[in-house]
Amino acid sequence: MRGLGMDDGRRPRNRWWLVAGTALVVFMATLDTSVVAVALPAMERDFGVRTAATEWVVLGYLLPLVALTLPAGRWLDGAGARSALVLAVAGFTASSLAAGAAPALAVLVAARIAQGACAGVLFALIPMISTRAVRPEYAGRASALVMTLGPLGAVSGPAAGGLIAGTWGWPWIFYLNAPIGLLVIAIALVQMPPDATPPRRPDRSFAGETALLGAATGALLLGLSLGASHGPGWLGLAGLAVPPALAWWRSAASAPFRDLTRAPGLPGPVALVLLNALAISMVEFLAPFYLQRVLGLPAAAAGAAILAFPAGMVLAGPVGGLLGDRWGAARTTLLGLVVTTLGTLLLVPLDGGWRPADLSWRLAVAGIGTGLFAGPNFAMIMSRAPGALAGTAGAAQSLARQLGFAVGPALATASWALSGYALPGMRWGMAVAACAGTAGIIVLWRTRLDSSDAQLWGM
Repeated sequence: MRGLGMDDGRRPRNRWWLVAGTALVVFMATLDTSVVAVALPAMERDFGVRTAATEWVVLGYLLPLVALTLPAGRWLDGAGARSALVLAVAGFTASSLAAGAAPALAVLVAARIAQGACAGVLFALIPMISTRAVRPEYAGRASALVMTLGPLGAVSGPAAGGLIAGTWGWPWIFYLNAPIGLLVIAIALVQMPPDATPPRRPDRSFAGETALLGAATGALLLGLSLGASHGPGWLGLAGLAVPPALAWWRSAASAPFRDLTRAPGLPGPVALVLLNALAISMVEFLAPFYLQRVLGLPAAAAGAAILAFPAGMVLAGPVGGLLGDRWGAARTTLLGLVVTTLGTLLLVPLDGGWRPADLSWRLAVAGIGTGLFAGPNFAMIMSRAPGALAGTAGAAQSLARQLGFAVGPALATASWALSGYALPGMRWGMAVAACAGTAGIIVLWRTRLDSSDAQLWGM
């Protein structure tokens, strides 16, 4: 990735406005994965369609997002940074406006597909820009800002969507992307020097790679969606994702990703992104059902209780960035994983006699752990990635996060269903989330034993 430039030919200057702009992009694109969930009934009523059809408002965004992230990362390894960012943000903004103004469901789904395609490019692009916009000694703090807002967008989406749709109507869920997009474009044009060469066109393998990954993603998302809404038995459809995924793995297009898996100390931190997203998405999925079905809280009170999780993330994110820069990225990542896992373990004994505050403080512990974890782990991934594979590395961690958020709710539903959707099943779901966190600790500890990078461990 080219195009970030230097101040005096020797030492890059810190571009904090650019870091803030990339953080807004990540928040905006991640928010759009979940923000429409509570607005689907209103869309169903306005368009006069069935519930099954409105599910494509969600799937239409996720499918190209996941399918394009890895091909986009490979393409971005040789693309100009400023042009790629401006084009992707402009495309996301334009498709957001089209979604808000859609006169029919088909037009809305088409706009969401375009949104998802642009988001796939952005998720591959932002890691490179944000970590290179500051000097290395500030990388942890920059990463913490970006990677705190990313998961925050995912977990705050339903609450934000409900507030916006209830106040102004569901089209404003999409219209509000426009001012953010224009602001980020302005920041990019001011803070980033012009590219030496224009972005190259994707090669022929790009389309084939996208088709294979799209087929695998479609099968996976359909299986998870049907499994969550019609019972765990439908999860078997996700097995149809295996053949196209294997075909992609054996293709020449996946060579950069295969090279990435052989980079010293890199596969472990990418796996941590998946495991952390899996754990927190399971917790965030089950918590509202516990509060409303077991404790009998109204939706507004349940939403207020759940805000403890994102509040913990926001408070701990800057601390994690500072600790990562001063204490070591890997050490801080491990601390975050331990605290997150502790929070999920504390949630396992869910009890019908709890008060909302009994859940909230446990959610806050898990949120603090995730805030400590996100930035340093992100910095660790990008610092360990070979320079020629920076785009692929950014795409890989983004894909891991999206897969975790997609698989988590379905896995929570399957665990919950084991008890006939009763309280014991919720405990099983929280236990599975705790197991994902524990697995992350083991993965990172093994990575520590295999790695000789003393700086990342603060040694």
